[in-house]
Amino acid sequence: MEDGACSLTKEGQQKTEKIAKRLLDLGLHFELIATSPLVRARQTAEILKGVGLSSQIEECKYLAPDGDIFNWLKNWLEPKKYSPNTQIALVGHEPCLSSWAEILIWGEARARLILKKAGMIGITLPETSSPLGHSQMFWLTPPKYLL
Repeated sequence: MEDGACSLTKEGQQKTEKIAKRLLDLGLHFELIATSPLVRARQTAEILKGVGLSSQIEECKYLAPDGDIFNWLKNWLEPKKYSPNTQIALVGHEPCLSSWAEILIWGEARARLILKKAGMIGITLPETSSPLGHSQMFWLTPPKYLL
């Protein structure tokens, strides 16, 4: 588990800002950036907001390294009742986020998706059924392709 007090390095900040600007150039925008409470994740979320990818950040304890997707769905996502087209960016940690993506797509974690630091997985949740095992991945990009 990572040290929750560690900050992004200068290089990490610059890399994240370049990638965030590239995502903005590609036309991405999020209604909300939900972030882990850990320092580096929070700094990453602030960079995403700072380049204009969203105007809102919300800290979400479920995105911390010990977070659980089932608690996140039940206690954070479902009660918010977002419209089907809502785009939310989740800023968290590995291997949690790629495992969450696999559970949403395949119904179980398979340790097949690799998400590098500053990488991105795009997932569409279904409108009418449980997202577990019924979601669709539309984007998996390592950071090197966005720099």
